[in-house]
Amino acid sequence: MKSCFLRMNKYRIIGQIGEGTFSEVMKTQSLRDGKYFACKKMKQRFYSTGQVDNLREIQALRRLSPHPNILQLHEVIFDKKTGSLALICELMDMNIYELIRGKRQLLPESKIKNYMYQLCKSLDHMHKNGIFHRDVKPENILIKQDILKLADFGSCRSVYSKQPYTEYISTRWYRAPECLLTDGYYSYKMDIWSLGCVFFEITSLNPLFPGVNELDQISIIHDILGTPDKRTLNKFKQSSAMSFNFPFKKGSGLSRLIPYATSDSLSLMYAMIEYDPGERITAKEALKHPYFGELRAAEKQSATLRHMNHLRENTGNSSSRDNLIRIAKLGRKQQHLKHIQEPLIRRQVPAFPVELPKLHVSGASTSYPTNSFQSIFPTIPHRGTLPILQTVKCTGKGGKPGSQQLKLPMKQYHLPSIEKKDREY
Repeated sequence: MKSCFLRMNKYRIIGQIGEGTFSEVMKTQSLRDGKYFACKKMKQRFYSTGQVDNLREIQALRRLSPHPNILQLHEVIFDKKTGSLALICELMDMNIYELIRGKRQLLPESKIKNYMYQLCKSLDHMHKNGIFHRDVKPENILIKQDILKLADFGSCRSVYSKQPYTEYISTRWYRAPECLLTDGYYSYKMDIWSLGCVFFEITSLNPLFPGVNELDQISIIHDILGTPDKRTLNKFKQSSAMSFNFPFKKGSGLSRLIPYATSDSLSLMYAMIEYDPGERITAKEALKHPYFGELRAAEKQSATLRHMNHLRENTGNSSSRDNLIRIAKLGRKQQHLKHIQEPLIRRQVPAFPVELPKLHVSGASTSYPTNSFQSIFPTIPHRGTLPILQTVKCTGKGGKPGSQQLKLPMKQYHLPSIEKKDREY
C-alpha cells in the first residue's frame, strides 16, 4: 500500500530509516530527477484537505523555511481515498543520537561548538517566529557532514497559545522542571533546558538526567543542580495541583561529571539548565555567549570577504588605485544626495509573508507545494502600534457643519439611463 501510494506520486521506496509512535520514515528516490529524499509517512488517517492544512508540523515547516538549520519540506502528498499523508523532506545522513551512540572517544571541541552554534540558531529562528518545539532531543537533531538541522515539529506549539498545555510533551530526560512540577504552565524556555541537556550529552556522550520516572527525574536534577530556593519552588506551586517539598541538596555540579570541559562551555551549560525559567538564557543570548566568540568572529570575517568580492565583481577585474578613488567619490556623492533628497515614504509591512488561501482540491490523490497552507500560528505582533488613520468624510451640499468636503477636480456628468429589454441591454 505504501509503495503503491508513493509510486503513484513518482517516488520509489529505497528502505526504512526509522519508525516512531506516530510515523515511519523511509528513504525514497524521485522518479523524475533521481534525487533522494526522506519520506515521513503518517500512521494517522486524514479525512480532508482542511485537516491536512491545519497540521502543526506542516504549518511550522512552512513558516520556518527556508533556514539553513531547519529541515526543508519539499512536498506534501495526501491521498483522499485512503487518507494517507506523507511529507517529503530533504535527506540527511544521521541524527545526533546515532552519531554519539557507542562512541568511546569524545568529539573534538570544535565540532561540538559548531553543532551547538547551529542548534542555537535554529531555536532562535523558531522562537522569533512565534513557535517552540517542545521535543528537542538528539533523535530530532539531524546532521549531514558539518551541517545541523532541527527536525520533527509534530509537538510544536505557538508561543502565543493559551496555557495550560495539556498534551504529553518532551522525552522525559530532556524535560524541564516547569514541565515536571506544574500542570502545563511552561513556555518556550523549556526548549532551552532541552538544549542544555543535549549540549551535555554531545560533550560527555552520556545523558545528563536519565530518570526512570518523573519523580526520579526530579531527584537526579536536584542531585546535580541542588534544590532550588523557596521563591522558585513557590512559583511552581502556584501553577500546580501537586504538593511537593524537597529535602535540601547542595548538588554535585557539572564539572565533576565533565572535568575536561572549558569554563566557557560550563558557563553556557549552567545558563541553559537554570532551574527558574525566568532566569534561563534565551537562544538569542546564547549566540552572544563568549563560548561562541570564535565562530562569531569567523562569520563576521566571512561576511566582510563576501562583501569585498561583491565589490570587485561590480567594479570589474581591475583593482587599480584610480578605480578605488572613483568608487570613493561616487560613495561621497551618494552620501551627499541622501541629505537633499525628499524623505522616503515608509510603509508598514507584515512581519511574515501574507498567508495563501486554503486549497480546495478534488480527486483521488493530491500533491501540493508547502506554501499553500493557511497558518494556525498567530502572526507575531509588529513592534509598536499602527498609526490611526484620520477619517475623511465626503458630503454633498447639505453636509453637517464641521465635516470635510472633497472638491472633485472634474465636472459632473449625468449618463443617460439604459433600458433593459429581454435580458439584453
